[in-house]
Amino acid sequence: MSRPGPVLLEVTDLRVAYGKAHVVHGASLTVREGEFVVVLGRNGAGKSTILHALSGLIGKQGGRVTFAGADITRASPRDIVRAGLVQVLEGHRVFTSLSVEDNLLVGTYAGRGGAQAAGLERIYADFPELAEKRHQQASRLSGGQQQILAVAQGLIADPRLLILDEPSGGLAPLVVDRILDVASRLSAAGTAVLLVEQLVEKALRHATYGYLLETGAVAGEGTAAELQDSALLRRIYLGGAEAA
Repeated sequence: MSRPGPVLLEVTDLRVAYGKAHVVHGASLTVREGEFVVVLGRNGAGKSTILHALSGLIGKQGGRVTFAGADITRASPRDIVRAGLVQVLEGHRVFTSLSVEDNLLVGTYAGRGGAQAAGLERIYADFPELAEKRHQQASRLSGGQQQILAVAQGLIADPRLLILDEPSGGLAPLVVDRILDVASRLSAAGTAVLLVEQLVEKALRHATYGYLLETGAVAGEGTAAELQDSALLRRIYLGGAEAA
């Protein structure tokens, strides 16, 4: 099945190692404008490592990454964010000593044009619980609220591509659904989303396209519907043999 829209992110033969431990072995994938792409795989498959490499948070041993037509393989994290590629890290990473609103204002500094009051109001409209607690210290938020705040930090930066790394970690199912619903709306409005997630069923319900990662390499890809019913998906997660 052809994928509509121009390519926004193209990753070719990406290789990443931690010391002598090679974690990603020639992974290639693409994300198109406004597309919602999910990367699936068991723990240790290299999913988060790929995201960190794309964001410039760790080095690359080989391969090429282009974003919006520009080579960002060796770009700094700051320049990557300025180009419009923004990652929400795993684990509710917010500035707990700052207020909710100050956390959001930090996100505006990463924005391509520097989102101001209009950006804050847009976030508060999408997440009324943040509006209610805008003057509270982030340390007083629940784990779910901190994750919502972390996602909001990414959104207020006005990304062309939002990367979400395991947003479901430790959260109630309703909170996970809420975050994925927001990501779906973002994609429908034209912002691309790249998601790494362990909740396979939920991820495929929201995504349009996906990649299956196994031991640091792409083992398969297809539309969300194709992957949902694939023997490869069952083998990767359940350990059974693929059907002939």
